[in-house]
Amino acid sequence: MSLASKLKGKNLIVASGSPRRQQFIKDLGLDFEIRLKSVSEDFPSSLSAVEIAEYLAKTKAQAFISELKSEDILITGDTIVWHENKVLNKPKDSNEAFKMLKSLSGKSHQVISAACITSLEKSFLFHDVTKVYFNVLEDEEINYYINNFPPLDKAGAYGIQDWIGKIGIEKIEGSFYNVMGMPVAKVYNALKEF
Repeated sequence: MSLASKLKGKNLIVASGSPRRQQFIKDLGLDFEIRLKSVSEDFPSSLSAVEIAEYLAKTKAQAFISELKSEDILITGDTIVWHENKVLNKPKDSNEAFKMLKSLSGKSHQVISAACITSLEKSFLFHDVTKVYFNVLEDEEINYYINNFPPLDKAGAYGIQDWIGKIGIEKIEGSFYNVMGMPVAKVYNALKEF
């Protein structure tokens, strides 16, 4: 039985403005509606790594709880880049994007994506971690990327699917799609069980 058949009668809601996350759910053959809400992405400073991503995914889900109906299944998520014991969020401007990419150059970091699947009856929170190894990037390469691609809407200032990913990433350990912003296989399996 296909996942779409299993979810028949359910209303799937994707609470994300990310075109990548929306495409992943579409690629699973599922119909869904998009609901957006402005949610603060602040988190307690005592949290680190996985805790941050899961906290944010859960916080985003909680913002919608009061409006869910019995047939609704809500998907929220968050992706962070964890590098040298600190989180690299979306850069505020090109200067910050340059600094982030310079700090990732020639080193490895973790991309952590968390997802929360929520209905009125239950909530399921999970994550995936992918280790990403960058080649040494020349300043000209970083500037070319920042000037020709949109790094400001991406955690850590890069998209693995973009030019910088093709020329700059030496290898990854874990899921490629997780680095793009969603642990798709885990979301699929969670929806099957849900």
